[in-house]
Amino acid sequence: MKEFSTILENEEATVAMGNHIAQSLSQGMTIFLHGDLGAGKTTLSRGIIQGLGHNGRVKSPTYTLVEPYELENISAYHFDLYRLADPEELEFMGFRDYFNDKALCLIEWPEKGQAFLPKADLELYLTYADEQREIRFQALSEIGEQTVLKIESKY
Repeated sequence: MKEFSTILENEEATVAMGNHIAQSLSQGMTIFLHGDLGAGKTTLSRGIIQGLGHNGRVKSPTYTLVEPYELENISAYHFDLYRLADPEELEFMGFRDYFNDKALCLIEWPEKGQAFLPKADLELYLTYADEQREIRFQALSEIGEQTVLKIESKY
């Protein structure tokens, strides 16, 4: 499947990349966000959600596990599983109800959810590159591949 990577110079570039991702989505999908603490996962998510038309604040779902955003053309759900004690907790909160072909699900720390998560369409890896960040896209489905191709064509 398709892979692409680029450097994000600063926070503004990370938010801008999120906007590019939002504009490249053709339907709902599941995106896993990987990276160390402070690597820019929440900042990128903010850019995506704002790029989809949200005008308010984008809160980190660190303590709530999920922040929903009902937008004009799509429902977006931003998950942060960092504080998840047991992946089975996802079943108790009705986690599967969030995933459908009309919803965008952004999941930080997906490794904490293990076998309870659906397969991702796209995985994003944010890593430190000196004072900057590198973002690597890895498509895992046809829609993920289409999204990566659209983003890559802008860079």
